[in-house]
Order: sequence, then structure tokens, then C-alpha cells
Amino acid sequence: MLFQRHLRERVERLLQMMPAVFLQGARQVGKTTLAKRLIEAGILNDYVNLDDPLIASAVQQDVIGFVRSLSKGTVIDEVQRIPALLPAIKMRIDERRETGTFLLTGSANPLALPQIADALVGRVGLATLMPLSQGEIEGVRETWLERIFEEEPSIAIYPRVDDLPERLIRGGYPEAVLRTDPDSRREWLIAYLDTLIARDVRALAEVERLTALPSLLKLLAAAPCQILNITNLSRELGIAQPTLQKYLSLFEALFIVVRVPAWYANIGTRLLKSPKILLSDTGLAAALVAVSTQRMQQEPLLFGRMLENFVGMELLKQIQFAGARVQLHHFRTDKGMEVDFVLENETGQLVGVEVKAGATPNAGDFRGLRVLQQATGERFARGILFYWGERSLPFGERLWAMPISALWSPPL
Repeated sequence: MLFQRHLRERVERLLQMMPAVFLQGARQVGKTTLAKRLIEAGILNDYVNLDDPLIASAVQQDVIGFVRSLSKGTVIDEVQRIPALLPAIKMRIDERRETGTFLLTGSANPLALPQIADALVGRVGLATLMPLSQGEIEGVRETWLERIFEEEPSIAIYPRVDDLPERLIRGGYPEAVLRTDPDSRREWLIAYLDTLIARDVRALAEVERLTALPSLLKLLAAAPCQILNITNLSRELGIAQPTLQKYLSLFEALFIVVRVPAWYANIGTRLLKSPKILLSDTGLAAALVAVSTQRMQQEPLLFGRMLENFVGMELLKQIQFAGARVQLHHFRTDKGMEVDFVLENETGQLVGVEVKAGATPNAGDFRGLRVLQQATGERFARGILFYWGERSLPFGERLWAMPISALWSPPL
């Protein structure tokens, strides 16, 4: 089964505007498949893979000559494998300055590699491919993020999601989604992580205690979407805080974890500034801590945290493929009032997002959203409480409860 990737439209637009596009994302999210589809459509015309030892050897023999031999519209897959290639690509772009010259792909964030980042400035458009969104799995183009700043929700009925725990455990890696057997899926995800740590982490940096990395990931997966407390993590793992920060940066560079910064402004209330840490895929998180559907249903706290992580990643996916100039934050005061996520657009408007695992929202669930609303005044466009139900309902001025499925499904 081939999934239609919503990011494709944005990649095509960038190729029409920039000399090159860097398509980044974790291994196995579908970067190569997307690139090859662009070749099949005639938008690009050639493909080289630097994971191929023969090609890598040829490149290293004559980097400049190799790049000059490439035709316009060539995909260079896993470009971070040979950093010396980037200055040659920069030279080629500067010589001809044609749009759509190269599509570069990489499984590591180029901003984490200074030699790559320097070559990209002003020459390359950046797009991040994440694991499959719910809309991509179901064949639906999500528009929730594109509408929520401009349109007031309405009272409506949305599809009920009876299989929500299963969706969290399945995650969004294409190979994992296609595996219907839970044990087979978990085996694949664990093997994927083992390979990532053994191969890609070492390629990015020297790591003294490679065996500590799975332990750190398991701790993060056991309590996903939590505010980062580096002191507690250091104590639990017996690892120095600077080393832990280095490990987290490596996981970020490989798109395994996502750091969601705190929203901060001078609003007369003391706000926490520590980020939240999300796992980039709830399927990966579930595999790390061996969470079954049954256990998810028996442990409401774990289910709630996984669901919050799930919603955060769905929002980030929509930000990416819509090309929206929207930032994702979280909000928490020093007195413990919080909003799970805060979306801020380029004009400074805010949409607060709360996530509730239950099926019956009540006025008390909007406490954090009301604090944010009162503190930010006219900047507050809307407050949304996502819950496990079917109806969208108003709960006060600019405050709405919406079914979780509204993120990806139109109303019935």
C-alpha cells in the first residue's frame, strides 16, 4: 500500500522557488519513496543514494567532478553521509542558480551538522517529513490547523474513534502501520531503534555510554509529553547533566524526540520556561515500554499522556505540510495552571489546545485555557479541548470542546 504524503505539495512548491530542497526526517518515514514519486511524476529526473558503497566511493574520489556531472533535478539521498559533498553542491548552485537543481534528503537535522548548515543558508528550502498523520493513513487531507485561526468551530458531529488506543500503539511509521500483528510491529520498531542507535548516533557524534541511550529513551517513553526535568533524569540514570543534554540533542537531530518550548510573554504572571519533550511517534514510545491496548485502557494516566503526545505530533505534522508559519508551544504558570499546547501564528494570535482522554468534557477542564485567555486578551483567538467523543460544543466565549477526530476528519 502506498500512502499519499501531504508534504509533497510543499516540496514541489519549494523546488519551484529554490535551487535545492533539503527533505529531512527520521529513517523509514518515507523520504526516499516521496523522492521517487517526484521522479515518476517528471518533477525530478535522477536518483543517487549515498548509502550505496559504490556510489559513496565514487563521490569521495572526485567530489566536485561528481556533483558537476549530475543533471538538474537529481535526488541525492542521505546526503549527510558525505559532508564534503555540501561545499561542492554549494559551488554548483552558485555557478548556475537554477531552481529545482537538487532534492537532498537526510536522516539527520542539517542544523546539527555545522558543515552542512553553512552550505544551506540562502540556497536550500527545508521541509520535514514526519511519520504518517492520521489523515494520510485514512486518505484524508487535514485542514484543521489552516482553519482554526480564522473560523469559529460549529456544533457538529464527527466520526467516533473507537480504536484510539490502537492508533496510539500503531504510530505512524509506514512499515509499522502496514504490520497488522502487534508483536511483529513491536519487533520491527525495537529493531529500528537498535539500528538507529548503533549506526546513526555514532555517525553524528562520539558517545561514551552508548548503552545509556535506550535507558534514556525508555524513561521518556514511560512518561511522554512531560516538562523536561534534567535534574531528575540525571539522578535516575546516573548520568551527568551535560551528557544528558548532549544525548537529548542527538535524539532531536535524528527526529526521535521533539522539544516543545514554553510559551512566554510579559503578561504579569510568572511562567515556567522549561520545554516539554515529545516522542516523535507514539508507536515507538509504546514499543519501548511494551504497552499493549489492554494496558493502555487499564492505566488512564499513561493513556492520557500518550494521547497528549499524539495530538502534539499531529499538530506538528499539519504545521509542516501546510507550510504554516505557526509555532507550537506549551503554557504553564508557576502555580501549576497549564495548557497542553499553544499555537501562535505570525501575527501573534494564539490558539490554546487541551487534551482530555475522557468522553465527557466539563467546565473544569477549561481552567487552564481560561487563564491563558484572561492573560492574553485579544491575542487569544480560541481555546480548544480535544476529547474522546463525537460532538463539538461551545463552553463559553471562544472556548470549544471538539472530538479528537476533528483533527483529521470533516464533520458528518
